[in-house]
Amino acid sequence: MKKPRKIPLRMCVGCQEKKNKRELVRIVRTPEGDIVLDATGKKAGRGAYICPLRECLEAAIKKKRLEKSLQQLISREVLEELHGSFKAHE
Repeated sequence: MKKPRKIPLRMCVGCQEKKNKRELVRIVRTPEGDIVLDATGKKAGRGAYICPLRECLEAAIKKKRLEKSLQQLISREVLEELHGSFKAHE
């Protein structure tokens, strides 16, 4: 009999809820210092997980949790680029 696979959980830096890793979006600070969305979840660098909702992104930015998780200040241009990638709550 096979053991059931363990589902990896991660905490959203916006709403602070634990969710399935595949439901969340990963934002990465690459070794070069760039901050990008990681669609594959496998890019090298320091990552932070966040729900794909604009409200969670705004909460993470407002409370500086995203900067703390990535251990780097985030420029306004990068924040605007990230903001465009997230959808509004339906």
